[in-house]
Amino acid sequence: MNLPEPERNVVFMRTCLFAMLLLLAAPLTAHAQSADLVLCDRVAADPSDPDKPADVRGVAEIASADIATAIKFCKQAAPSSRRAMFALGRAYAANRQTAEALAAWRKAADKGSSAAMVELGVAYGTGSGIAKDEAQARKLFEKAAQSGNPRGISNLAALGGAGGAAPADPAQARALLGKAAETNAEAQYQLGLMLSEGSGGAKDDVAARALFEKAAAQNHPGALERMGAFAEGGRGGPKDKDAAKAYYERASALGDEDAKKALERLRCPYAIKDKQGKLVTTLCF
Repeated sequence: MNLPEPERNVVFMRTCLFAMLLLLAAPLTAHAQSADLVLCDRVAADPSDPDKPADVRGVAEIASADIATAIKFCKQAAPSSRRAMFALGRAYAANRQTAEALAAWRKAADKGSSAAMVELGVAYGTGSGIAKDEAQARKLFEKAAQSGNPRGISNLAALGGAGGAAPADPAQARALLGKAAETNAEAQYQLGLMLSEGSGGAKDDVAARALFEKAAAQNHPGALERMGAFAEGGRGGPKDKDAAKAYYERASALGDEDAKKALERLRCPYAIKDKQGKLVTTLCF
């Protein structure tokens, strides 16, 4: 149909406007989905989850005031994110909804979440909310360990390795953690602990400090606390009380309880005791 030129221009402009609206709609939808995941991460991400991006801090425990928020937004993000599905399980567990937590972790594990495999393995190993099944626990830990999950590695070693025929093997765990520690902050922290304690091999404070420093640079709370302790005591490197305090403050801000106690100890270094050795008071600065 031939339309006058002015009408053709109007139709053309309307068509272009409609096309622009369609193009804008997709990013808005994607943004809405990512916003759910951002909010889920903010209140429920696990700091030790290998799926967690480096710029996501995570929380050691979900605050009671955040549980409802975590369930809401993690549930909305879960269909398209195994990380959110795993976090949803954490939120349910924090709300003492064990059956729902296990169901969420199972779905996340089926999608390849090694963190969910570990939580399911713990449930099977302890019989928490499910029939105790050590063989199934070992199978899940093995699968998580194969993907480099540090908790999967350490839990597998605690069970005694494949088949359960061998005793717990710290040396094997140390070797496996060495591979994972190339890229993973939690593995760096766990391996640092083993080196600092001499578990599974020779004690090496210098190497332990280097690993803690790598993990601390990624804001790992436990590694920050250990760096504070090593700097305070001069273990594996120079003694530096100012640096120790800074590490403790960063770890404390992330919720590490040991770091909070260390800061209090630095603030109140002198203890006054009675004749029986009981604490009377402390001198603080």
